[in-house]
Amino acid sequence: MMDVNEIREYLPHRYPFLLVDRVLELTPGESIVAIKNVSVNEPFFNGHFPEHPVMPGVLIVEAMAQAAGILGFKTMNKTPEDGSIYYFVGSDKLRFKRPVVPGDQLKLEASIISERRGIWKFDVKATVEGDTVSSATILCADRKV
Repeated sequence: MMDVNEIREYLPHRYPFLLVDRVLELTPGESIVAIKNVSVNEPFFNGHFPEHPVMPGVLIVEAMAQAAGILGFKTMNKTPEDGSIYYFVGSDKLRFKRPVVPGDQLKLEASIISERRGIWKFDVKATVEGDTVSSATILCADRKV
């Protein structure tokens, strides 16, 4: 549904911090399914950990938050160019079930729980080949820049 060029219109992130490669499904006001291809060439693998490369959990959470950000922007029909940005401001019930390693393809899923005064609440999940890697409820704040 969205390739990386269109994703870059809805997220202000750029290499090496853009963590969504493609959007497979998106229903504004409801949910999104996106993917992140994990390559051994990712810069964080040089130090985390050189002999046993594992994607840092905080980056898995960030990838889920970026997918949620796309959903929020598409739902509001605006982009960062409109002077708006999403800040990741909190998480609840965050869990990690298994490591993510080079060669994995993260499937990122987010659904809107609520939105009040620019604070969005999302249910998010990351899976690899159908196995849950991480899940959480996250909060994002839509703010002017």
